[in-house]
Amino acid sequence: MDLTRRIRDKMMNERLMFVYRGVITNENSVPLLMLLEKEMENSEFGFVGRKRLFMFVLESLQNVSRHSTHSQHADMSLVVYSKTDNGYTVTTGNVLPTSSISDLKLRLDEINNLETKEIRNVYRQMLSSAEYSSKGGAGLGLIEMAKKTGNKLDYDFVPLDSEYSYFILSKTVDSGGVGMHLGGKEKPFHSKSVSQLERIMADNNIYLIWSGHISPDVGKEVLSFTETKLAEEDVESNIRKRVFSILVEILENVSKYSPGREPEEQFGMPVAMIRLEEKVYSLTTGNLILNSKVDHLKEKLDTINKYDKVGLKELFRKSLSGQTISSDSTGNMGLIDMAKKSGSKLIYQFEEINGLYSYFTLTVKVEDRID
Repeated sequence: MDLTRRIRDKMMNERLMFVYRGVITNENSVPLLMLLEKEMENSEFGFVGRKRLFMFVLESLQNVSRHSTHSQHADMSLVVYSKTDNGYTVTTGNVLPTSSISDLKLRLDEINNLETKEIRNVYRQMLSSAEYSSKGGAGLGLIEMAKKTGNKLDYDFVPLDSEYSYFILSKTVDSGGVGMHLGGKEKPFHSKSVSQLERIMADNNIYLIWSGHISPDVGKEVLSFTETKLAEEDVESNIRKRVFSILVEILENVSKYSPGREPEEQFGMPVAMIRLEEKVYSLTTGNLILNSKVDHLKEKLDTINKYDKVGLKELFRKSLSGQTISSDSTGNMGLIDMAKKSGSKLIYQFEEINGLYSYFTLTVKVEDRID
């Protein structure tokens, strides 16, 4: 099955919004939080619920960062945001020595057996205690997570080999920021889906996936997160600028052809995906498009793909000189600019969904050098 379709189906079926696989740092934790904030602006979350969820997410990210001490496995850390009928689920994953599981499981089970009032009492006792470990407190971070949302923590340990296991921690909260533990109409927590997602991303060199309505604010945070990651990875300045510029254009392209929220939710949510393989960045988007626009867009793409570097510069110049407020030339310029800056052909596919819509997938590969 086509990778983008596989990702799109998994994200839609499991109501996943955002997935990041890689090293979690203090710097990239900020845009990770901001992505959730921008998504929540159109939700039913009030100030208190939003604050509770933010503090839980912040503590979760810090917990992963603190425990990702084994550098050979740090890039396996995972952050997942997903929607529920009445709130959100936040899930993290990171590698731990199997030898530490017994104590960690004991702490988690102790916390999950406490009532809300008991959690607060134990938390205060631990704060006044001198018993701290090098990781920032003997279970203090975990009990603080439980305290912020007033309920239990879902978790699992997935063996990787004889030495290490994958620790998955998850929390579902309602619109008031109060935890729901296997409650209501929500599906029970299953770690298998999370570990499968981590494997898909690892096998395909994916480090970021967004699935949802790409509003200008959400687009800005995806860009902000990408910019932070590129800076952390010490990517060459020229490549960093090209990746960022192309990502701006490809996200705008999704917004340009969006038929609206309702058909997207019914027939195919937009997807944005970033892959890195052998120093080549692959930027992929998928979005619903009216069938009436397919032939015109396909003609544009095929025309652009016929040109070499010199031809693209001339085509861009002509498109720029012919631009008017009422014309469609700006969209044409964006596609030309993507091809020109990437140094590669625009890879695309149209999958007919029904008589009205198709799903348009576009991939732009940013080569290390442009000949």
